Amino acid sequence: METSDFDYYLPPGRIAQTPIEPRDSSRLMVIDKTTGKIQHTIFRDIGDYLLPGDLLVLNETRVIPARLYGKKYPTGGKVELLLLKRQTELIWEALVRGKGMVVGKKFILEEGIMGEVVECRGSSDRLLRFSQPLDLLLDKIGHVPLPPYIHTHLANPERYQTIYAQIPGSSAAPTAGLHFTQGLFQSLEGMGIQFMRIVLHIGLDTFAPVLEDDPTQHTIHSEWCRLNEEDVQRINEAKAKGHRLVAVGTTSVRTLESAATENGVQPFTGLTNLFILPGYQFKVVDAMITNFHLPRSTLIMLVSAFAGRETILNAYQVALNNNYRFYSFGDAMLLL
Repeated sequence: METSDFDYYLPPGRIAQTPIEPRDSSRLMVIDKTTGKIQHTIFRDIGDYLLPGDLLVLNETRVIPARLYGKKYPTGGKVELLLLKRQTELIWEALVRGKGMVVGKKFILEEGIMGEVVECRGSSDRLLRFSQPLDLLLDKIGHVPLPPYIHTHLANPERYQTIYAQIPGSSAAPTAGLHFTQGLFQSLEGMGIQFMRIVLHIGLDTFAPVLEDDPTQHTIHSEWCRLNEEDVQRINEAKAKGHRLVAVGTTSVRTLESAATENGVQPFTGLTNLFILPGYQFKVVDAMITNFHLPRSTLIMLVSAFAGRETILNAYQVALNNNYRFYSFGDAMLLL
């Protein structure tokens, strides 16, 4: 297995730059991973492929307004920050854009918030200490960060949130969930489809290509997730009745499989560094809703582990041939 095994060519013009309206009018490719059969439909009709009792697992993380702008102190040069992970009340890991941002360098943000670089971890990865907690100020001074491949201004930042986003903490949205509307939820519930919510806070590693030739040598970033006792009980009850566990997005897959043991699902709260590659034996996830992912990424490797590399790469080629839209604001697939 080599990283190049998960490569494909995507013309830049096929990357969706704006979300489609309404949310559930995006296209949906349905794939039977056993036979490889592909069907084309619209996301609002996903209920045609679900069964009463299916338990859909949603990641209710919320993207924080993590992009901040400031000036170096006292020189006044521009600084741009992208918060990644809060370490303590005052210390954050962040990507920093600006020359000379070395240890000891100070900067100032809006509202007079002072910051200082306390550790350099790479070309732009920094550990920063702030003069006061940022949590309650981010809505005022921060901006919702869009993925690096989206170059069109988003008029409504809420469009890069799922309609059920509740728990702040992510640097990116769980995009498989962007297709759901309240009307679709009501329709599915009327069919006997069940829903439950978990949390995984997404870091920027979701966009990072695997640079090593051997993907097993890649170090995946840890992400915080939570599956509580009540969630576990619902999952075990559904599985005992023979119902399917349908993960909405790769983040839900990662959370569920991180909590899975040989004896069933157990409550899990904390960091997961689970890296799912072909050959991984899925323990609890029966089906998956996901978008179309970047080449050579950990996410295309995860869906390949679930459905088979050849099946996924063939599906991506079919998507290209049929003018599907790719990435965060693009179309979706249902893997059964």
